[in-house]
Amino acid sequence: MLIKQKTILLEKETFIWIFIILVVVLVFMPFVTTFNDVLTRIVMSLDGYKVIQDYVVPWEVRMVGVILWPLGLKPGVVGEYLAIGGGPSTPFSRSGQSQLLVEIAWNCIGWQSLLFFVITSWVGLQGDRYTDLSKVKAWMIGFLGTFLVNLFRIAAVVLIAYAFGQSVAIVFHDYGSTLAVLAWLFFFWWFSYAYVLEEKGSLMGSVRST
Repeated sequence: MLIKQKTILLEKETFIWIFIILVVVLVFMPFVTTFNDVLTRIVMSLDGYKVIQDYVVPWEVRMVGVILWPLGLKPGVVGEYLAIGGGPSTPFSRSGQSQLLVEIAWNCIGWQSLLFFVITSWVGLQGDRYTDLSKVKAWMIGFLGTFLVNLFRIAAVVLIAYAFGQSVAIVFHDYGSTLAVLAWLFFFWWFSYAYVLEEKGSLMGSVRST
């Protein structure tokens, strides 16, 4: 009974942290955007971004292109640039619409969402209530899921920019995509606590019963 109460408290603490992140993001969103710009300039001055820009970004751009390909946009990839459109009409574009060239910079690949995931993981997976194997499973699901959410987030920004213009895409990039990541974290932790994480006490009890 005591273990169950501790587990419930830990689950509540994890979701409380997600709520705190959500509130901070909503209240300080303009300042967060400014802070991201300042941090970007600092990292660029130290040349610390080149490894990500040269190796990680081109790989992610190709994966975003794969996501957009079934939509009929026929994306072309050149380094960190993604070219879409310019062909026959699709559900997202008109025939004869000019091609859009999008640069996916190193600071747009989702380091903020990774930071949110690390913070909630530090809270949600702390202690020895769960087996190490189930913790590893939950962490891998969360990491890979966050990575996939980032890919679809980038693809959505590119698609919105092509269909509705750059201004709408910027609003979605700064606000909508962040909310989408937080929604993913809510789902991930619910799923982990419900189906992935295994308590050590329950595992020992099942072994004894056999």
